[in-house]
Amino acid sequence: MKYVDEFRNPELIRKISEEIHRLVDPDYHYRFMEVCGGHTFSIFRFGLQNLLPENIELVHGPGCPVCILPMGRMDNGLSIAKQQDVIFTAFGDVMRVPGKHGTPLELKAKGADIRMVYSPLDALNIAMKNPDRQVVLFAIGFETTAPSTALTLMRARELDVPNFSVFSNHVLIIPAMQAILDSPDMRIDGFIGPGHVSSVIGARPYESIAKKYQKPIIISGFEPLDLLQSILMLVKQMREGRFEVENQYSRVVPYEGNMSALDVMKEVFEVRSLFEWRGLGAIQQSALKLRPEFAKWDAEVRFQVEGSRVSDPQMAPCGQVLKGILKPHQCQLFGKECTPEHPVGALMVSSEGACAAYYHYVHLQEAVGE
Repeated sequence: MKYVDEFRNPELIRKISEEIHRLVDPDYHYRFMEVCGGHTFSIFRFGLQNLLPENIELVHGPGCPVCILPMGRMDNGLSIAKQQDVIFTAFGDVMRVPGKHGTPLELKAKGADIRMVYSPLDALNIAMKNPDRQVVLFAIGFETTAPSTALTLMRARELDVPNFSVFSNHVLIIPAMQAILDSPDMRIDGFIGPGHVSSVIGARPYESIAKKYQKPIIISGFEPLDLLQSILMLVKQMREGRFEVENQYSRVVPYEGNMSALDVMKEVFEVRSLFEWRGLGAIQQSALKLRPEFAKWDAEVRFQVEGSRVSDPQMAPCGQVLKGILKPHQCQLFGKECTPEHPVGALMVSSEGACAAYYHYVHLQEAVGE
């Protein structure tokens, strides 16, 4: 298939749905976690849950990088943004992520020089145009976006731009999945593996999880047929007693990964010993920091950032939603105090956040009786 419409073919969708219904064990309750926020968005957007048997439950995992960013980390970034002669740059979703004392947008309204950028290179260009100011990029994302940050840092070194630095919040998907499976209050039967992350790291790294935890993992695309086929593949593996990594998204994801992207990440980053995740707590070796060779462009070194831990608002159980223990609508703030326009928790900020996706594609339709 070559075109998007082919991945939304109603007849093929109906056939795969019927096949899933035919193969499931009616006496078993399946729990499949889609790790990627892009998958969560597609599931709600296309109403895929309505095409599945009632005993298949889709659990929304911690695959949205904005959602898993703890408040303390946001506060660290804002403490830099408040400093004199600093231009603080960030991607669009980050601008609305709440820290303990507000969001970047709110701080901007109070006079701080905070600018939205579309790529790390935008931030580097701002630094080159403002040599008398310190320009900080609040870098965020899984392995998907880390290569572009790495390339920008290599460019900064090549051009010797002294007033540019990166505050790295890049995280790793494999340790997060392991932390979920190690959690005593979680039961996951299989994973719909992330497509964007896997386009960089490949499918091979998931093999250790499948083998150790005896869980099938299907790397999936984002269209309705992709996701339904991935769910069918999970059901088949469970029916046959297999626990393997399969690559449904082979048109994009090379099994061994993107070696060029992995090489630049390896040159610029090293793994942190510990990093705090919203809802999952501190996870060992789950994030990236700049290597000592790039200390000159490391905002944590330049501004001597001290890590701080700030608890989420008690009324907003974001962590339980991220771990799949609660559904978005089960939060008492959902759709009331907490909306995409006025988010209390980070899961309402990004379109890939479980709460924002549920709000737009389920809650609003129910409200108008559709």
